[in-house]
Amino acid sequence: MGEILRYGLVGLANTALGLTVILAVKFLLHAPPILANACGYGVGIVVSFLLNRGFVFRSQAKVGAAGLRYGLSVALAYGINLFVLILAEKGLPSTPLFQACDQLLAMGAYTISLYVLSRSFVFKGVT
Repeated sequence: MGEILRYGLVGLANTALGLTVILAVKFLLHAPPILANACGYGVGIVVSFLLNRGFVFRSQAKVGAAGLRYGLSVALAYGINLFVLILAEKGLPSTPLFQACDQLLAMGAYTISLYVLSRSFVFKGVT
């Protein structure tokens, strides 16, 4: 199975897990949406790191150092996501369909940039 396919599978599994945590915290624990969202994303980032390290990139990188690099990469990828979202919102019409496209473009930018950063910075040279 190729690295990109494994990355996509991890992304799908992680999205499902994150959403499950968000909904469980919101509806079962009756937490506010922001707290539920933070819990879901927190779990998602940790699980994503572990699955990317072990399954996608098959890296033996030390968890602490690679985790710090992964955290920085997530922050940078999120910044790229916001940048693309702002550009898309300014450049595309403000209809609901195009607003959905804005989000999809931003999500794509996040996914691609995190893959590139993970491959070239987080897990580079340590296999």
